[in-house]
Amino acid sequence: MSRTTRLGLFLLAASVLAAALIVAARELPGFGGVHHPYGERAVAAGLEHRTANIVSSVNFDQRAFDTLGEESILFGAVLGAGILLRLARDERKRRATAEPVLPTTRLFGATLLPVTVLTGGYLVAHGALSPGGGFQGGVTLATALHLAYVAADYRALKRIRPLGVLDVADALAAGAFAALGLIGLAQGAGYLTNTLPLGTFNELSSSGLVAVINATVGVEVASGVVVLLAHFLDQAVEVVPRGENT
Repeated sequence: MSRTTRLGLFLLAASVLAAALIVAARELPGFGGVHHPYGERAVAAGLEHRTANIVSSVNFDQRAFDTLGEESILFGAVLGAGILLRLARDERKRRATAEPVLPTTRLFGATLLPVTVLTGGYLVAHGALSPGGGFQGGVTLATALHLAYVAADYRALKRIRPLGVLDVADALAAGAFAALGLIGLAQGAGYLTNTLPLGTFNELSSSGLVAVINATVGVEVASGVVVLLAHFLDQAVEVVPRGENT
């Protein structure tokens, strides 16, 4: 395909998309008003399914299929990084060396690590009740693990980072999200429809499918971020060209 043809196809697609966006934008409510149809409907739908955190209701209930796509992007990024950053034929791994760490840095990391783990777990567990959720909590949990790298060295991080287990957890959690959508189909509703028992409002057992999907997302994001960073850290710390003496 020639450059001119590619440019023509791009301009045609861009024109169609621009026209669609202009038509859609003209139907939006005015800025600064007190009437927000989407917000009002989202709140009503969240309360109907006993989900106190309306953002989680939108992410894992009202627009759960969109969130499945977003989670799949992260899963694809982890998979792609693993393929692209695998050990090449002209590379080898060296043993990571211990790096000096200031006592204050070591104390800070050792103190903050359990607090960060607790915070991440809380964000995931209470994702349907309060601000936070699987995405935020998952990133926080992954950050907590890497405080071992900051407070000690790369060897300490490797000892507490079971990459094989996390690889499997990442794949299982991503697949579980997709599989949970079949519950609605089995009950005669749509894919990813919230048909589980809704429980009591503002309790951990409330929100039906929202709490379950939120938990799978927390596991997938935490595992995926750790595995993703592992590929980059390996390249920076351990991988060297073959024949290099260091």
